[in-house]
Amino acid sequence: MPDAVLERLKRLHPKVIDLALDRVRGLLGALGDPHRHLPPVAHIAGTNGKGSTLAVLRAMAEAAGLTAHVYTSPHLVRFAERIRVGGELISDDDLARLLGECEERNAGRPITFFEVTTAAALLAFSRRPADLCLLETGLGGRFDATNVVERPAVTLLSAISLDHQAYLGDTLAAIAFEKAGILKAGVPCVCSRQAPEALAVIESRAAELTSPLLLEGRDWQLDGAEFSFAGRRLTLTAPSLPGPHQWHNAGLAAAAACLLGLPDAAIAAGVGRAQWPARLQRLTQGPLVDSLPAGWEVWLDGGHNPGAGEALARHIAAAWTDRPLDLLVGMLDTKDNRGFLDPLRPLVRRMAGVAIPGEPHAVAAADLAEMALALGIDAAPAPDAVAAVAALTARPGAARILICGSLYLAGTILADNG
Repeated sequence: MPDAVLERLKRLHPKVIDLALDRVRGLLGALGDPHRHLPPVAHIAGTNGKGSTLAVLRAMAEAAGLTAHVYTSPHLVRFAERIRVGGELISDDDLARLLGECEERNAGRPITFFEVTTAAALLAFSRRPADLCLLETGLGGRFDATNVVERPAVTLLSAISLDHQAYLGDTLAAIAFEKAGILKAGVPCVCSRQAPEALAVIESRAAELTSPLLLEGRDWQLDGAEFSFAGRRLTLTAPSLPGPHQWHNAGLAAAAACLLGLPDAAIAAGVGRAQWPARLQRLTQGPLVDSLPAGWEVWLDGGHNPGAGEALARHIAAAWTDRPLDLLVGMLDTKDNRGFLDPLRPLVRRMAGVAIPGEPHAVAAADLAEMALALGIDAAPAPDAVAAVAALTARPGAARILICGSLYLAGTILADNG
């Protein structure tokens, strides 16, 4: 099992996040530069929708009969979820062996946890043939450990909004500059629709690098299910992932798939085959579901920033008008919690706040409830998710519960109810 190695690696560097590329490049050099021995790479940055977009792109590739390495973060329940080698989740034995090799080659030098685990993923990918390699940035882009890939086949920018301001800057322009750091000279970049402040920065960086910038609404279009790009027109299947925002993620994946040479039929079909847990996922098993009265539903989403709150609000307003909505919320104190909850305020009947188990930066349940009350949401704290569901369902009348606010909370919920 890799758990002991992962715990040791977490202690190698005193900082949780320290953005730079020298350390990971040094380790990769000691490993034989595995990042230079990969199949064609699609590299994505953005604030929201990165993982969903790569899930759709992977489904498109698989519909074409191709295999893909995939690296995403964070995980929900098991660390191995971050690494798919040739389409399959990495085994615990392989992961432990790769981490041990990286630890040995690093020789005790300072390195962040994300850097050394990224090196392990790239090492795994370099040793197994595949048709594509799909990489998601962990934080930002310019100094993200995944940005060691020098010549990807395509880069992607999903929707950019405010998040991780302590590391990326407190304006949309500053954050967009970091995200646009994955652009490479001469490499095409497909880009979701962006706010003007972010788009100006992206366009400037693309022009500086002579990187062809392919923008949603200008170079590729999505009109309902009808997708068009560079003379290609096809009808996408409905996304398997709920929410109107998933159409935009599907369009972004489709544009990248066109550049990667995937056939129309696989692009169209893949949209309806993608799987990505904790993105508006209805729970169908486990103690929370078993405790529900007749007519109730419980859903799970890992959204945790203002952009995610707005996307959830659009879905709720469009698709969830058949019954009242209650929230079960847990969040970290490093996030804009008010910004996440505010778009949901007019759509919610009441809310239960919980502290995320085992997270040192978890907001106290009472503080979450107090914040919601200040926003005009009827709210109360609960000691845990089971108690929260019991309190919400104690009132008469069937309703829908949405558990949201953090991927870390989503992971704890799925561990017991996945």
